[in-house]
Amino acid sequence: MNAPDPTQCRWHVYADKAALQDAAVSAILDSAALSIRERDRFNLVLAGGETPREIYQRLRSAPTDWSLWHIYFSDERCVPPTEAELNSHMAGEAWLDHVPIPRTQIHIIPSGPRADKAAEEYAQTLRGVDPFDLTLLGLGKDGHTASLFPGNEWGVAPDSPDTLAVFNSPVRPPQRVTLSVARLNRSRQIIFLVSGESKRRAVARWRAGEHIPARAIMGENGVDVLVESSLLS
Repeated sequence: MNAPDPTQCRWHVYADKAALQDAAVSAILDSAALSIRERDRFNLVLAGGETPREIYQRLRSAPTDWSLWHIYFSDERCVPPTEAELNSHMAGEAWLDHVPIPRTQIHIIPSGPRADKAAEEYAQTLRGVDPFDLTLLGLGKDGHTASLFPGNEWGVAPDSPDTLAVFNSPVRPPQRVTLSVARLNRSRQIIFLVSGESKRRAVARWRAGEHIPARAIMGENGVDVLVESSLLS
């Protein structure tokens, strides 16, 4: 990837999904190695949804010291904890249940029953964790990222709370917990993973400079967007 620039959104274009996944796995492991070498721990924020599933699966065999990984989540749906649609369930099934990261270092967002209570609890979990080493994010077809949706509060101000309760998500379930823009931006590195035809219009809007939630994300070293070439044609 290009050298970090705090003012830039850097677009990295890949021929297909497999090439994008290769780059994502390499970037995650490079970030882990650097963070462990410099700070003796790796604070990683995971994206939800289906785009990163195969990336997570490939991390199972990574040559790394799992005892130094600390896992956080960018957002979560407020549904019963047995629901398969939980981001934490997907990450566990694909990856986290198969590697020896200490369970106390996998910081799952409470899934309910009330978004405001869950947000308050996760804010306490994040207290003293600053900044993240790497944050992974996705892109929704409406331009949302994490559970920061158009028309809702994004928590952009520097003094915004770390977590936000969402009660009116335009896609089910309506209640969610999300990290705020301000908290996500306190990351040494931010990588968006963008794959799938449904993201084409959101990518075009982002590159045209429209005010979509994803565009509000800009970490201290800028942002890297990994995208399939077919979405730019």
